[in-house]
Amino acid sequence: MDGKLQKNELAGTVTFTPPLYMQRYQFIKQLVSRYKPKKVADLGCADCRLLWMLKFCKCIEVLVGLDICEDVMKEKMHTLSPLPGDYLQPSERPLTVILHQGSVAHKDPCMLGFDMITCIELIEHLEAKELEKFPEVVFGFMSPAVVIISTPNAEFNPLLPAVTLFRHPDHKFEWNRAQFQNWAQDAAAHYDYTVEFTGLGAAPPGKDVGFCTQIGVFVRNYARNGEPDRLEKYQEHVYKTRGAKRLKMNHHLKIILTFHLGSLKCCPRAVYPSLKDEKYLQNAVINEVSRTAQIIARRLLDHRKPVYKKHCDDPVETEPRSQPSCCFVRYVENPSFAEASHESMQSFICGNTVCVPLAKLLSFPKVKQLCGTLEVLSKLITGKIALSSDGSAVLIDAEYENEEQEH
Repeated sequence: MDGKLQKNELAGTVTFTPPLYMQRYQFIKQLVSRYKPKKVADLGCADCRLLWMLKFCKCIEVLVGLDICEDVMKEKMHTLSPLPGDYLQPSERPLTVILHQGSVAHKDPCMLGFDMITCIELIEHLEAKELEKFPEVVFGFMSPAVVIISTPNAEFNPLLPAVTLFRHPDHKFEWNRAQFQNWAQDAAAHYDYTVEFTGLGAAPPGKDVGFCTQIGVFVRNYARNGEPDRLEKYQEHVYKTRGAKRLKMNHHLKIILTFHLGSLKCCPRAVYPSLKDEKYLQNAVINEVSRTAQIIARRLLDHRKPVYKKHCDDPVETEPRSQPSCCFVRYVENPSFAEASHESMQSFICGNTVCVPLAKLLSFPKVKQLCGTLEVLSKLITGKIALSSDGSAVLIDAEYENEEQEH
């Protein structure tokens, strides 16, 4: 059913393709695409697989996972840390991922201000006292704009021969459709939410037992306010973040960790590189400007380059490599270039220097996307790339470029 049954247990059972857990995650991703939340928390995040999928959603800027069991989280939590590619090509949006260890029956101010909260196959694991507190904590205290709750449908169990009492030994209960809907409607009415019911894993034709997984999607009816009051009232942080130190460190690129101090506990967070951070934006602009200027310089040099043909069957000089390579440029003082650069966006060769106006570079889509204006472009590359005396053009050493082409 969920990819966990033994082969001999699958005979005669209902199976789902893709597996039901994957269908649940895809369902969440569809809701994320629909509601565009910036802050999302997964309660009962377990092995962090849903968080890993959601970190690729472009609208999300903060991802938080909460689980009662640290051991379940720590095995896979390294998958949530940035990879080398994230530093080489930073995203336009910021992304912070945080993992907490704690109970959904406890209130912690770090869980305030979320747009969406997911509770996937969680409530059936709660003790009676925890389940009683759950609506007040999630709908009353956290009060996100959207809450998604999924839980097994007990009516479907007879179609699963491998299931005797409950689908998992840790389940404290499994509700039928009426029980789940009554509970969900009571919670929605009490905390001013609207709830819609759906599910995943359809029954075979002729079996009127509902979906294998039943889902309630709760949408808040009111505009959230009073956040500062709740922050002032609940200042004590009860959740722990024990596993954060085990985030896997890359040997070449160090994962950035910042710390937010709350009460006596610290909250480490994995922060992904973003173009919103000027240092990453500057690196991206420098790399793109250098690459583009080198391509322009090589085209100019190729156009000027004479074709030599010697006697006695000497080979004709071949076309240089078209792929750009890393180039170190040096500052060249050329007073005559300042006047010429303002007259045209055209690049040209002046002595041993290729002059590429910033205005020309800004006409390239990628550079334009990164900088927007000539002023921003100039600010980000000044002191990092060789420029003309008036700062209006990038200067490329033609002799160095020729050496690069020859090698």
